[in-house]
Amino acid sequence: MAELSPFVYWAQTENNVSLKVDLKDVKIPDVALAEKKLHFSAHGYGAKGQHSYGFVLDFHSSIDPEESKFKVTDRQVEFDLKKTTAGWWPRLTAAPQKPVWLKIDFDRWKVEDDVDDEEPRDVMGDYPDLYENLVKEELGYRKEDLKKVYLVFYNLCQFVGFTYIVTVMAVRYYRDGPDSMEGTYEAVGGAMKFCQLMQFLEVMHPLFGYTKGGVITPLIQVLGRSTVLFCMIEAEPRMWQKPVVFYLFLIWTFVELVRYPYYICQLFKKNPGLLVWLRYTIWIPLYPLGFLCEGVVILRDIPYFEETQRFTVSLPNSVNFAFHFPTVMRIYLLVLFFPAMYVMMTHMYKARVKKLGPKKWKSKFN
Repeated sequence: MAELSPFVYWAQTENNVSLKVDLKDVKIPDVALAEKKLHFSAHGYGAKGQHSYGFVLDFHSSIDPEESKFKVTDRQVEFDLKKTTAGWWPRLTAAPQKPVWLKIDFDRWKVEDDVDDEEPRDVMGDYPDLYENLVKEELGYRKEDLKKVYLVFYNLCQFVGFTYIVTVMAVRYYRDGPDSMEGTYEAVGGAMKFCQLMQFLEVMHPLFGYTKGGVITPLIQVLGRSTVLFCMIEAEPRMWQKPVVFYLFLIWTFVELVRYPYYICQLFKKNPGLLVWLRYTIWIPLYPLGFLCEGVVILRDIPYFEETQRFTVSLPNSVNFAFHFPTVMRIYLLVLFFPAMYVMMTHMYKARVKKLGPKKWKSKFN
């Protein structure tokens, strides 16, 4: 069984580090103090009751063991450690990861700008933002940002997925030429469906505060692609052999091969000029082509769905409801197709102007 660790509260001045070990009724603690390390073990009453407790601290900088001391009280064990060199430590430990049992001693905490005085001070009153900042970094202890790790992993997985898709398509086209287009869906359809289903997570990211931005635009885009992929292509095997599926998958993939690396760079606060320009430029030719291919898929599917009556609900039925899917497809192409393309193109144009500016756009072509 692993040794229990007591709560340890630390503070510092320019010359000293103070530690309070939250253990009651300690008799004779076992303490080994070196220049950059402290071993502590004792039997006492702590957070887990009456047990043996211990910990090891590797200090950020050196202390003077000869000038340092500790004392045992009924409520705690107190350490007064003398710094070898005067100065403010960015954190207590050498490693940037903070042990969960190490806390800030707010009663004694000072910062570099403090002026010594004998009057009692309200640290939280003098520094109203201190607690919020400590929660985020605790003065040098950078907690692992799980959101960032998740987003890097997600974007990397999507990038790998679309890289696989375009690689298989390229190899097949190199080997078989235009004849390879007819087998595109059988070759990469599974990978495309997986990547597309994963994109529903992007709709939820803003809802959970993982990313900034709205929900409506990504929802429209993801639902639109999913409808084409799962309802228009997956549900009708006769579409699998059409060359338009090859072109549609190629356009979707090229967009994502730029988008996901851009997002990864943004997470690390990097802005490679070429990648940023591609992210906000590649949509100009590809989005209209993608909408055109999606429209062709829907148009070619109308007679197939008239024949199979898939997704159509006919009367009579128990709920007295009728739904004719080919009619909905026609209405979309006649009424909603161009407005939907206009909304997406306008959204991307505004994002481009916001990121690059109209002058930068013009300079790229002059």
